[in-house]
Amino acid sequence: MSSAKLGSASEDVSRRDANYHPTVWGDFFLTHSSNFLENNDSILEKHEELKQEVRNLLVVETSDLPSKIQLTDEIIRLGVGYHFETEIKAQLEKLHDHQLHLNFDLLTTSVWFRLLRGHGFSISSDVFKRFKNTKGEFETEDARTLWCLYEATHLRVDGEDILEEAIQFSRKKLEALLPELSFPLNECVRDALHIPYHRNVQRLAARQYIPQYDAEPTKIESLSLFAKIDFNMLQALHQRELREASRWWKEFDFPSKLPYARDRIAEGYYWMMGAHFEPKFSLSRKFLNRIIGITSLIDDTYDVYGTLEEVTLFTEAVERWDIEAVKDIPKYMQVIYTGMLGIFEDFKDNLINARGKDYCIDYAIEVFKEIVRSYQREAEYFHTGYVPSYDEYMENSIISGGYKMFIILMLIGRGEFELKETLDWASTIPEMVKASSLIARYIDDLQTYKAEEERGETVSAVRCYMREFGVSEEQACKKMREMIEIEWKRLNKTTLEADEISSSVVIPSLNFTRVLEVMYDKGDGYSDSQGVTKDRIAALLRHAIEI
Repeated sequence: MSSAKLGSASEDVSRRDANYHPTVWGDFFLTHSSNFLENNDSILEKHEELKQEVRNLLVVETSDLPSKIQLTDEIIRLGVGYHFETEIKAQLEKLHDHQLHLNFDLLTTSVWFRLLRGHGFSISSDVFKRFKNTKGEFETEDARTLWCLYEATHLRVDGEDILEEAIQFSRKKLEALLPELSFPLNECVRDALHIPYHRNVQRLAARQYIPQYDAEPTKIESLSLFAKIDFNMLQALHQRELREASRWWKEFDFPSKLPYARDRIAEGYYWMMGAHFEPKFSLSRKFLNRIIGITSLIDDTYDVYGTLEEVTLFTEAVERWDIEAVKDIPKYMQVIYTGMLGIFEDFKDNLINARGKDYCIDYAIEVFKEIVRSYQREAEYFHTGYVPSYDEYMENSIISGGYKMFIILMLIGRGEFELKETLDWASTIPEMVKASSLIARYIDDLQTYKAEEERGETVSAVRCYMREFGVSEEQACKKMREMIEIEWKRLNKTTLEADEISSSVVIPSLNFTRVLEVMYDKGDGYSDSQGVTKDRIAALLRHAIEI
């Protein structure tokens, strides 16, 4: 690392280096386009025609409720449900009020249950009781039924013993049956056992499911083709957004000026696209992509490179939130500070304060200041040798994990709230936001604590828990995994109980948690993005689906 590139960074200070690998994409996304729309002149007309056909299928009255349930689920799984939000809501309201579910088989009941709970409808898990035999056990050997049951169990809340039994039963059966299954059911089951649909990123789940559905003998041709065309059209929009973000990143020349930090603008876009992919949230994605990029640079500066004196000066400058403060921080930090202020200024009028909500800028800036304060505390842990208690560590890490900030900024960016009280409520870290943040922290620490220890850090959820409760490393990791399940059940419960104030926080809380589950499922897929993360980004942002 060239000290010349780091401006006034002191050369006689011993600094750490995480040895993050360079970007795996180089300048690829600066120019990449699938040219899908350019190469298909009549595709917009075809897309609209197919959309109307699918809408007609969805709204047509029928007495065949199982088929309507299956169709609704397929539309959502294929990633095109955002076109039919009003129609889907109307269908689910009818299905919720209907008593004919008492005649459904286990497969249809499972899909019905997951659909309704997944959209905030209150449904008792007692609907599964009638599928147990006289010994109190589930009975089925049908793989598709087991798959649907397994997927449904991941919407369980605390105290639902029947769903705890169902998840154990269905998982065991599916694992035994998997080698005997053929495509596409085998891939559906394998994907679910790896990451169940409720915990998966919707855009990635759609990319996985489109070829699976296309291979089904019972597929609806118009729906299958519509899903492929829509995926490619939306991918073209996402590619344009990533090109714009890549130009911004390139213009600031962050990788050259801050070589110790992660160069991950494409991975950051993938993160934010995973949280909300729909066209109407384009501006919000652009804003949040820059936010995660600049936050990542700050995190690496506090975590890896900066001295305690330097990061303290930066924290004080952030508290001032004034371009004049740039003169009071080390030169190498100034590009981060000016980039940070520029993001909020660029998006202030058209996004943050849009729709007459001028108060949003104050919430946005405050939640950003808050995460920098949490980074400051973690830097103090390292540089002073202070070891916090488990509770103290978790209280700070709920903030430093970033999910409270991202949830509130996404809430502002989406604009789907009417009350200022919603931002007040989310800012207090209510159970919904806390559950999402805790899941993020446990998953993150489980996948990163060993790498962090290699560069001298000893404070993590795992180590704090071991120290405080006198357990082994293996026991502490097991406890973290148990806590992830507990917090998922808490998150499910709080989203079902959402009211007028909290309802608009449901999607940000769920979707950011899903992205974390996927990003860290095989390690730290953000810091080390050379493997499965690269493959997923390529599938979503590089390669169009063949029509």
